[in-house]
Amino acid sequence: MRSLDLTADPIELAAALVDVPSVSGHETALADGVERALREQAGHLEIVRNGNAVLARTHLGRPSRVLLAGHLDTVPIAGNLPSRRDGVLLYGCGSCDMKSGDAVIMHLAATVVAPLHDLTVVFYDCEEVEATRNGLGRIERELPDWLRADLAILGEPTAAAVEAGCQGTLRAEVRTGGRRAHSARSWLGVNAVHAAGQVLGRLAGYRARAVDIDGCRYREGLQAVGIDGGVAGNVVPDECVVTVNYRFAPDRDLAAAQRHVSEVFGGFDVRFTDGAAGALPGLGSPAAQAFLAASGATPVAKYGWTDVARFAGLGIPALNFGPGDPNLAHTREEHVDTEHITRCADVLRRFLAG
Repeated sequence: MRSLDLTADPIELAAALVDVPSVSGHETALADGVERALREQAGHLEIVRNGNAVLARTHLGRPSRVLLAGHLDTVPIAGNLPSRRDGVLLYGCGSCDMKSGDAVIMHLAATVVAPLHDLTVVFYDCEEVEATRNGLGRIERELPDWLRADLAILGEPTAAAVEAGCQGTLRAEVRTGGRRAHSARSWLGVNAVHAAGQVLGRLAGYRARAVDIDGCRYREGLQAVGIDGGVAGNVVPDECVVTVNYRFAPDRDLAAAQRHVSEVFGGFDVRFTDGAAGALPGLGSPAAQAFLAASGATPVAKYGWTDVARFAGLGIPALNFGPGDPNLAHTREEHVDTEHITRCADVLRRFLAG
C-alpha cells in the first residue's frame, strides 16, 4: 500500500484509508500502514502494536486525558472499492463506517503536538464481527493502562452530531409448547404456533418507555425479530420460538433489562441468548463539558449500541462523534459527505488545541 500522509487534508487521508481493504479479520495491511505512518510522522507519541490494533499517546503531564478511538475493519466489500469522488461525496467501503473518522483522528494525532489534554488514540480491529473478537476487549485484557482517560470519543458516524451514551441491547427466545398430532386429527394435539399468538399479542400491546437522561431522550423498543416453528406440512407443531430484541435506555443495566423482559412474558419460557449494557451519557464531566463547548452542539441520545459502552463500563464518560450518515453504513452505496470530515476535524482540533 502507498504511504499514508497524516499531515494531508483528512479528506484525502480518508480516501487513502478506504483504498486499503480491511474486512474484519484481515486488517493487517492497514494496521501496518497506520503504524508505519505514525512512527514516521508522529515522533512525539508513544506507539505500541497489539495484534492488528495500533495505539499511540502523549505524556505531557496534563491534568486530563482524552481518548479518541476508531475501528479499522469494515464489513465485506460489495463492489464498492476503490474509492471514488462525486462532488463533496466520497464513496467506498468503510468511507462512512468508519475510515473517515479514523482519518480525522490520525490527522489530529500527528498534527496537534501540544494538546490541552494528554491524548490517547486507539485504532482497533474486528469491531464488525462477534464481540468476543473485538480488539478493544483484547486491549482491555492485555493493555488496560492504555484505556484510562477522562473522556472517550468514538469516531462512529453521527453526521458530525454529538450522540451521547448508547442504548443497551439483548435478545431472548420466548418459547411456547404444545403436543404433536397428525393434522388430520388436530384435536388430539396442542398447536405451539397458535400459542405464540399470545406472545405476539403482548408485543403488539407493549408500550415502550422514553427516558430523559442528561437532556437526552432515549426511546426503547421491544420487537419480535424472528419466529420459528413447525415440523412438517401434516403435523401439529409442539414447539415455537419467538426471538425478541429489546433496546433499552442506559438507566437500566443488563440484569434489570432481563427482569423487565421476563415480566413482560410472564408465564412463558424465556431464554436470554445475548446482551450488552448501554452507556450513560456522562455529560457532566469537565472534559465532556469542554468538548460540548468546543462543538457548540446540543447532544442527542445514541440509538443503537456502540463501543462507547465498553468505555462507560470502565467508568469513562464516552461520546459518539464522527463524519458520515450512520444510515449509509454497510450499504453498497456507502459514502460520506466530506464536509462532515472537515467539520469533525475542526471541532476536535478546537477542543484539543484551543
